[in-house]
Amino acid sequence: MNTKKASSSGVPSAGYSVTVRMKIENNPGNFSQLVQAVADAGASIAEVVLQYSDFNFNIRLITISCKSEAHSREVIELVKTIPVLELLEWQDDTFAIHRGGKLNVESTLHLHTTDELARVYTPGVARICTHIEQNPQAVYDYTIKRNCVAVATDGSAVLGLGNIGPEASMPVMEGKAMLFKQFGGINAFPICLATQDTDEIVATLSHLAPVFGGINLEDIAAPRCFEIEDRLRESLSIPVFHDDQHGTAAVVLAGLINAARLTNRVLEDMKVVVNGFGAGGVACTRMLHSAGIKNIIPCDSRGTVYRGRKDGMNPVKEEVIQFTNPDNVQGSVGDALKGADAFVGVSVPGTITRDDVAGMAKDPIIFALANPIPEILPEEIEDIAAVVATGRSDYANQVNNVLCFPGMFKGALACRATDITDNMKIASARAIAAVVSVDELSSRTIIPGVFSADIADIVSRAVQEAAIKDGVSQLD
Repeated sequence: MNTKKASSSGVPSAGYSVTVRMKIENNPGNFSQLVQAVADAGASIAEVVLQYSDFNFNIRLITISCKSEAHSREVIELVKTIPVLELLEWQDDTFAIHRGGKLNVESTLHLHTTDELARVYTPGVARICTHIEQNPQAVYDYTIKRNCVAVATDGSAVLGLGNIGPEASMPVMEGKAMLFKQFGGINAFPICLATQDTDEIVATLSHLAPVFGGINLEDIAAPRCFEIEDRLRESLSIPVFHDDQHGTAAVVLAGLINAARLTNRVLEDMKVVVNGFGAGGVACTRMLHSAGIKNIIPCDSRGTVYRGRKDGMNPVKEEVIQFTNPDNVQGSVGDALKGADAFVGVSVPGTITRDDVAGMAKDPIIFALANPIPEILPEEIEDIAAVVATGRSDYANQVNNVLCFPGMFKGALACRATDITDNMKIASARAIAAVVSVDELSSRTIIPGVFSADIADIVSRAVQEAAIKDGVSQLD
């Protein structure tokens, strides 16, 4: 039997799983040969289903988690070489789950009679149209608008992939719509625009706004995304939320609140380095500042952002630097990290080193959120850092925006908010943090799992309270 190890680094992930259908000779030890070969290849068996069995052979469906697409293909070739096994068929599970798309449109009613048809369509529907014409707010009572969000993108900054365009961004937007429905009970639909012109995006979404109760902006490149959100918020009377900015920032703040509790720090006294100055980095910086943290040092690919820097600056950086980097630290991200309490990376792999982390304050907090490969791998610093969070589900403390956006929109839609304010965002972060009880809080649990509690309802209530206090709720 050839059990040459498949060459790949990293951790096996369900994102690269394959399911094989194997015919295995029914003798003791034959299945264990497959298990051993998979383990030697650095992969992991996640699930086994027995489909058929008789005296001569078994047929099993076996799901194998791999480290990359290339690694999965190596594993497939490897199992073909085991003499007591026959590979009948196999599938890439991620491609299989996307086949045909992930969304469907279904009616809330099923018509049985012509009387029902007369009510839902002509002539009865005309009465509803006239009523809404005379009472515009009634659109929330009698149409999908009350519980419907546009997931809008131009495909210019898709997470981990970059500028891939509207068609290629569709699977991500469909996935987002799925999460809205499952976790928030909200109808959502992908709006993938074939333009990357700011004026055209603003105009198009403005024209589409009557259908939707809110707009979730997604994967739009910085700095254009800032202007698009600002202009839509100014011109529309429905909530507009750029999740790459504020969803990320809310979950980061929630994690830092609990990490500060765990390490006996006062949040407001912390020194935090934020590396990466796209949409997520800017929003994290702004939200952490709004939450009371004053010593924040922003960094980009050129090093620290400081007052007086000429290279690589733009209006957004100029604005943010006015309330950050109080000591005007200059140099590399490593220089900024000296004595820092926390690192928040929304940048690229390999940005910081073990030595950088060792030079931070005692019990450093590391949020290495670059996807799919973080700024530094948790296993490199597990003996130094008190807390490590990533954007990945195969490590502890996943910073996942799904903890925020379903509840954010559920609350905003429930109170018919005209805007999403800073206080609503901070309220969502504090609500997420509070889900982790004192007994649950640990270095591996500073952020709740997405399936661990009814987080959307908890966030929704906090958001509604903040909306009412800020005067943006249209309901009593």
